[in-house]
Amino acid sequence: MIKHIVCFKLKDNSEGECKKAAEVLRSMEGNVDLLRSIEVGIDFLHSPRSYDVILQVTLDDRDALDAYQQDEYHCSVVKKHMHAVAESSVSMDYLID
Repeated sequence: MIKHIVCFKLKDNSEGECKKAAEVLRSMEGNVDLLRSIEVGIDFLHSPRSYDVILQVTLDDRDALDAYQQDEYHCSVVKKHMHAVAESSVSMDYLID
């Protein structure tokens, strides 16, 4: 299994914009069949080093991760929205023992 994590720093990190971004990310549940689990969170500390929204998904393997990156819904809805609203992002992918 693979854990894929992305943290987003939004251009506008108001409560409403963070909630909208989280809703868009959560919309993958039921629309992206490759996902084994999904978790989305919104930061509440707002420290200078904080990111605003986090996405964590679990996928079966590297092939599933590669397919997820090309998934139609993920690309046309989620990536499109997040690229428009994000100032920056960081990601990490790792194997779950």
